[in-house]
Amino acid sequence: MNRSTSPPPAYALRTGTLIAGCLAVCVAQIGLAIPATLNGLLQTALHPIGSQLTWISDAFLLPVTVLELTFGVLGDLFGRKRLLIGGAVLVAAGELCASLASGVHVLWLGQALAGLGAAALFPTSLAVIAAGTHTVRTRASGIATWAAALASGGFLAPIIGGLAGNYASWRWAFVIVLAIAVASAVVSASLASDSRSPQGRSLDYGGQVTILVGLFALLYAVIQGPSDGWTAPSVVIAFVVAAVFLALFVLAEHRARAPMLRLELFRNRTFTIASITTVIGMFSFLGTAYTTSIRLGPIQHQSPLHTTVGLIPSTIFTVLLAPITSRLLERVNPRWLLSGGLLLIGAGDLFAATVDIDNRAWNALLLPLILVGIGFALTVSSITATTVNTVPTHFAGMASASTSLLRDLGFTLGPAIIGSIALSRAASVFTTNLAASSLPAGAKGAAGALAREGGPLAVNSVPPASPPGAAASLAEHALANGYSLGYLVCGLAALVACLLAAVAVPGRRVDALTAEPSPAQHPTAELAPNLST
Repeated sequence: MNRSTSPPPAYALRTGTLIAGCLAVCVAQIGLAIPATLNGLLQTALHPIGSQLTWISDAFLLPVTVLELTFGVLGDLFGRKRLLIGGAVLVAAGELCASLASGVHVLWLGQALAGLGAAALFPTSLAVIAAGTHTVRTRASGIATWAAALASGGFLAPIIGGLAGNYASWRWAFVIVLAIAVASAVVSASLASDSRSPQGRSLDYGGQVTILVGLFALLYAVIQGPSDGWTAPSVVIAFVVAAVFLALFVLAEHRARAPMLRLELFRNRTFTIASITTVIGMFSFLGTAYTTSIRLGPIQHQSPLHTTVGLIPSTIFTVLLAPITSRLLERVNPRWLLSGGLLLIGAGDLFAATVDIDNRAWNALLLPLILVGIGFALTVSSITATTVNTVPTHFAGMASASTSLLRDLGFTLGPAIIGSIALSRAASVFTTNLAASSLPAGAKGAAGALAREGGPLAVNSVPPASPPGAAASLAEHALANGYSLGYLVCGLAALVACLLAAVAVPGRRVDALTAEPSPAQHPTAELAPNLST
């Protein structure tokens, strides 16, 4: 191996770097989760119609999903510390814009800018930890700590949103996230050690452009399908563009000299199965959180604090169980952690689908969301460890970026697909029930016109004394039907991923992180000399 292709000397993970990485992923996750706690207030204040409410969450998630691999390359080339600082600054700028929004379009802009910053923070925070851990124990401890920090963001978001919305304004929730992002930038600048791995890495313009266009077109089609119609020219064209550009992405990565994602990684069966279960599992989890936020906020019009109490059980267990998951990652093979966690998520979702919409008690969804929360705690740590640990050490940086991409692709698809399914179902049920109701013709006409413009959510949000308000109870139960279907879809998806993990993930642990694996163990090992951490 010559000097130019040798990987750089390994560095030990310092406490300051661990703190900076964990705070960075925490602030990114808070930014991702905060709209879910505010959906009810945003519906009332900004009056989004149709798919506009879904775009509030996905305006943040879209740049995260399409740019994570790009930021993984930039971190390898120019240094990860710079991305930790710059990403936090972008999150702060986006939250400032969102806090000043007077309309939904300005809020989208703020969310997109914050999502751009989070796209840098998610993979970089994991990469600085993966690059500094070189044994099973330190890698397991580092990943469990990182996962706990990520979950802490999901836990803190509803608290921030609930307190701000209940005692001040929804705008203050974004201001608080802004302050945490500034603190993250300062901590990274002061405490983080820099690392980079430029060997074999360069800007892959073909891959970056094709994945950006392909994923944007796919998500646009999925989100706009219910409101524009699945056969609308814009939706059909978007699906075609998505298929073409995602195929071009595969071709570009196959031919690139220094691809942003080496397709050889997917020759590793464990990595491939873990990647699939990552997308499905994270889709199920965030789809569940999104469904819960819509049920408690725009449908039931619960207070922000009630919404907070409802969302906390699905996130707190990743924090509480961090010491246990760290030990499990050392001692239990990934098959049982993955399949067990996904089984609990599926069971919780199927349970939640049976809870009546008229049940407004604070603990109505407590037990099913506890099951989802424990399942997520097991799933997110084991998925991250499996995808990072089951490739050669020199692939750790790329595996970290790939894991973040797959996780956040699942997160992005959750609100997009569940929102599409639920709103389509709710619109159909509302139209049928409105036609069969005994309401006066004037009230039917007013409610029908409002539903055609903004969907059942718009009807459910108008004052009861207004003409469309007479149909509000019909809209509420139609929405309940649609979002119960959302829980059902999330649950079935989690059970499919559970079965896949139980059958296809090898029944053994991956032990050697410091030793070079043989080609028989890892089909990509022969590429290790040309790759970096």
